[in-house]
Amino acid sequence: MDRIDAMKVFIATLDEGSLAGAGRRLGRSPAAVSRAIAFLETHTGTALLHRTTRTIKLSEAGERYAAACRRILTDLEEADLLIAHERSAPRGLLTITAPVAAGEDLLRPMLDDFIARFPAISVRLQMLDRPVSLIDEGIDVALRIAHLSDSTLIAIPVGEVRRVVAASPRYLAKHPRIRKPADLAQHQIISMTHFGLDSWSFPTSSGSTIPQVVQFAPRFIVNTVRAAVASAVDGHGITRLFSYHVAKEVKDKSLRIVLPDSEHAPLPVHLLTPHGRLAVPKVRAFVDFATPRLRRHFRQLQLDSTA
Repeated sequence: MDRIDAMKVFIATLDEGSLAGAGRRLGRSPAAVSRAIAFLETHTGTALLHRTTRTIKLSEAGERYAAACRRILTDLEEADLLIAHERSAPRGLLTITAPVAAGEDLLRPMLDDFIARFPAISVRLQMLDRPVSLIDEGIDVALRIAHLSDSTLIAIPVGEVRRVVAASPRYLAKHPRIRKPADLAQHQIISMTHFGLDSWSFPTSSGSTIPQVVQFAPRFIVNTVRAAVASAVDGHGITRLFSYHVAKEVKDKSLRIVLPDSEHAPLPVHLLTPHGRLAVPKVRAFVDFATPRLRRHFRQLQLDSTA
């Protein structure tokens, strides 16, 4: 059995989450998929997967082997494309990752037009609120909202977002006025893990070098952006999110930004791709398609926030 082909089957099994799913994707029977994985396990002398009747899970050795397989398969694809990518129409499976809310609100609607324009490209959109290694996890493009430190990636700037504190006019009318960050400690807080469960930090105040940290006992803890926004709109308290999370609600006046003068500097937004991947037609097609659209979106977001 060809080892490269077996690696493709192994990675397809991980991506699809089952032997049957890999078989459907590759046009093979589950038994053929199982034989390919067994071949790799015999070749490496170790179990790569723990199987049950319902699930598969990588072993510790399997995790390392999967990361290596993804790198090898990516390198092979890039080597093939170096010869003919100029003549190749964009095609194949494009894997994109983004934070959940950004994927739902920004990328997913855009991908409808992208898929229509490039019918030979299939897209897997992985929306994950956790750190992602593009190379180890076989990601072609990522949308990242953060200051960057990884020099192994190509970064295309597309905009910036603010971290804002927001509440409904109804809530604000019934509770004490918020003039400074410390006032938040006396309010009902709707908190999320990614924005601080029991404390929020703010820039240093005048004459100080120490950031302001406001401690609170949250009234409501949620784990999705949509839940936080809905709870704030319903008047249950104050929440902190990125500006694009609440742009619609601020525009229709169901939420108001509070403490705009006490915000941290905006965070940059980039499209990221591993070095060499821009030579792949499907990746270049998406980056060229998405970059101007995202830049227009974030520019409009900034204009709306200052209107």
